[in-house]
Amino acid sequence: MGFIQNYDDLPMNWVGDWAGRRAALTPQRTALYDSFTQKAYTFQEMNDRACRVGTYLTGALGLRKGDVITLICRNRIESIDLYLACGKLGIILAPLSQRLKKPELDDLMARLQPSVLFHENQYAELVSTVSVPASVQTVINIDDDHNQFENVILKTDPREINIPLTMNDRCLYVHTGGTTAVPKICIVSYRQMVWNSFDILATGLAGFGNKVLITFPFFHIGGWNTFTPLFHAGITSILMREFNPGLMLELIHEGRVENFGAVEAMLQFLIAHPKFAETDFSQLKTITTAAAPCSKAVMQTFLDKGIPISQTYGMTEAGPSNFAYIPRSDSMEELLTNAASIGTSMFHCDAKIVDPESGNETNPGETGVLRLRSPHNFDGYLDDPARTGKVLDQEGWIDTGDLAMREDGLVFIKGRADNMFISGGENISPEEIEQTLMKHPAVAGAICAGISDPKWGQVPAALVMLHAGKSAVEAELKAFCREGLADYKVPQHIRPVTELPLTGAGKLNRQAVVTLFSG
Repeated sequence: MGFIQNYDDLPMNWVGDWAGRRAALTPQRTALYDSFTQKAYTFQEMNDRACRVGTYLTGALGLRKGDVITLICRNRIESIDLYLACGKLGIILAPLSQRLKKPELDDLMARLQPSVLFHENQYAELVSTVSVPASVQTVINIDDDHNQFENVILKTDPREINIPLTMNDRCLYVHTGGTTAVPKICIVSYRQMVWNSFDILATGLAGFGNKVLITFPFFHIGGWNTFTPLFHAGITSILMREFNPGLMLELIHEGRVENFGAVEAMLQFLIAHPKFAETDFSQLKTITTAAAPCSKAVMQTFLDKGIPISQTYGMTEAGPSNFAYIPRSDSMEELLTNAASIGTSMFHCDAKIVDPESGNETNPGETGVLRLRSPHNFDGYLDDPARTGKVLDQEGWIDTGDLAMREDGLVFIKGRADNMFISGGENISPEEIEQTLMKHPAVAGAICAGISDPKWGQVPAALVMLHAGKSAVEAELKAFCREGLADYKVPQHIRPVTELPLTGAGKLNRQAVVTLFSG
């Protein structure tokens, strides 16, 4: 008689059934407060909703394990209903950003081949422009005049729909920016989501409050990366449909929020809001920041109010949570002193900094490329083994593409080893912007890079070389970009040049772009 070789391949009833398991443990505890409807839901009520949605997916739509659902929606309770229902059935949820434009959505839809497209009525016009593949059997508007989700789906008689799943089964398809024009689709397994929850809980990040505001969108892993560990731990999630600094300050003032995560731009919007000065922050216990280091000036504003604020770090492929700065003392000064540090790797995550040429680990104080390995690595890029092989090696190490340095036991991010940059928490590929610019009939060549910006961290800026005898002004080129790119990808600065800057090896010199616009 043999033994089980790998429990991650063993179907188990609890995998994905977050709603059912939490409802069995704490049925009457508050699971969610929806700030838009001002309604609270217990874990039992969330499970009931998930069972009704799941029954509809299987009974009315005939969906089965491995099918894909796409979703274009803000952070609504319906998004969570679908996530929890898909977890019971092994259906793969692929949330798509409403900030994307038709060419980007067309590409993703063609590769995802979903069975159903759910969308919010607010994005009906956008959805009407998308080239829907033949795999899509139905498109469901969740909140139009017919209100199908509320009046039909949630009226479905629920039944027990949960099926055994393995930890290695696919949970989410999450698109993310990269260093080429084609967006990457990350395969996120239940193993990745479970172990990431373990790491957040073990490291202590979810223990800073019993009421946590979800600020990151559900088309990012960051949204689900916040919600899932909270749900696992029985902590109340506070839901906003989209980032709204005024509403956020109201929720804080009312004592509904004890913890939240944010990128620096969100904090800047809070500070600049007229309600900031009169807001009662006494119930807010801590803030964590992500995506890029938060400036000392912004940190000081919250530290002055007695609110600890510290950095976290991660990436979809390797976490999505990998590092956190956990205060070593009660001193607020310590947080400022180490403001630039992402701290240490989380409880179940290995990290090393290596020389990009030799692959050998660097000494303290030396800069190298950060690599990560944990049970919550992703399972590669969808149908793209070549790109997967560039970031994930045979020993399980993820190459983050970030330059880092270790000093006094802490890690500091020093920049990116590749060309991608981060603007307001969004990954941006300069190549994608360059290819879009070059579709303009007047543009012969283009180069783009991220330049420093006090609000967004970095913003795209571009140089263009025009065809002889052709002309195009900056406003025209920006408008052209907006037709095919999300607004945050549109260059804030576009300048014509007679020739594009090149390196000695003849490659595009993006650092020259940074230097030019910084001068």
